[in-house]
Amino acid sequence: MASPRTISGVTAIEPESPDPQPPAQAASHGKLRRIAHLDMDAFFASVELLRYPQLKGLPVVIGGGRRKVDELLLRSPDGAEERERRFIPVEDFPLLKDYVGRGVITTATYPARQFGVGSAMGMMKAAKLCPQAIVLPVDFEEVRRFSRLFKSTITEIAPVMQDRGVDEVYIDFTDVPGGQREGGRVLARLIQKSIFDVTGLTCSIGVAPNRLLAKMASEFNKPNGISIVYEEDLQSKIWPLHVRKINGIGPKSGEKLTRLGIETIGQLAAQDEQWLMGHFGKSTGAWMHRVSWGRDDSPVVTESEPVSMSRETTFDRDLHAVRDRAELSRIFTDLCLRVAEDLQRKGYVARTFGIKLRYDDFTIATRDHTAHIYTADGASIRQLAGQCLKRVPLDKRLRLLGVRASGLARVGDAATLAPQGATGRGVGLNRPGGAGTQGATASLF
Repeated sequence: MASPRTISGVTAIEPESPDPQPPAQAASHGKLRRIAHLDMDAFFASVELLRYPQLKGLPVVIGGGRRKVDELLLRSPDGAEERERRFIPVEDFPLLKDYVGRGVITTATYPARQFGVGSAMGMMKAAKLCPQAIVLPVDFEEVRRFSRLFKSTITEIAPVMQDRGVDEVYIDFTDVPGGQREGGRVLARLIQKSIFDVTGLTCSIGVAPNRLLAKMASEFNKPNGISIVYEEDLQSKIWPLHVRKINGIGPKSGEKLTRLGIETIGQLAAQDEQWLMGHFGKSTGAWMHRVSWGRDDSPVVTESEPVSMSRETTFDRDLHAVRDRAELSRIFTDLCLRVAEDLQRKGYVARTFGIKLRYDDFTIATRDHTAHIYTADGASIRQLAGQCLKRVPLDKRLRLLGVRASGLARVGDAATLAPQGATGRGVGLNRPGGAGTQGATASLF
């Protein structure tokens, strides 16, 4: 049995595996497995600072309404001529204290974060924390352009890259020149410099034996930092972290662990696996025990199938299920049709459809319904997602409504995946706007 490790007064003994396997950081050809997680620094805000460099060093939040601010800023005070972006006085920019609306913050610059402002926070709440912050809406087109640009820059240097969103990726350094030098620091520096030269943006990179540890490491030295973690750093660098730093442990699990007296990853590692399985279920408990010991064998996948597709919208004002039925019905139909269009455009059909509601007290309700057939038809999706509305309370006003499709399959595979006895009707064959779209509208609320 391995020697016990002690951290924060907790002694953890790693159990011997009944089927010994090589260390997670050892690649099959003898090289150390080196996986990087790259996270762009305050990406949405940084893109805006390229457009408006005079805002660098100031508290800036990104979020809110539609993109109209540029037109207003470009006009001179007398409206006679158009101003260059970089010469617009700072005092002309809209402030968070004057914001009125229902939006949430997408991201914030680091000076704004010092006031407690963060992503997913309501704009009105953020205004109380940092009223002097400048507020700009998201320019999704520009963000996507820079996202494509920094990712193409990476793949020119290290081709094995897994896309994890608009502003983060995993990269396999193992066989890339420089990927082994200084634990991957040499290659990380090259990628950082290349991204900055091409885009003017900075990023933070964590390099570790696996994706699990690399993602945590990328947060160690932000912004524009590089952090290297080896397998033997588990006790000193990983175990002191809060359990919520593990990707996959969310608010509810984190709260339950706290109630059980477990706050750090080291304390989680000290628990018996069977004990964790008893409190969190067999699968989750075993997973918690595994990741607390830094184990993750998942590969960096260059192409992966989507798990789900969803659309949601936050209302300008709270809507009531009865008094605003017509408006909610219209919005719900539109969301279902947009999900259908997304599925069709990407060549997928789905079996499970769900809804997401956020009430005026910020509580959230979600429900799912699984059909016997696959579909990408807007009317069918609306009917199936509408079944979920019968299982949620609709006595409070609503702030947000969302529709989600999961249980996806490629159009060509759906017929063979359909359960026995199910007809092929609706298996990726129907289209939005077909028969039944109007009839389904009346079923909501």
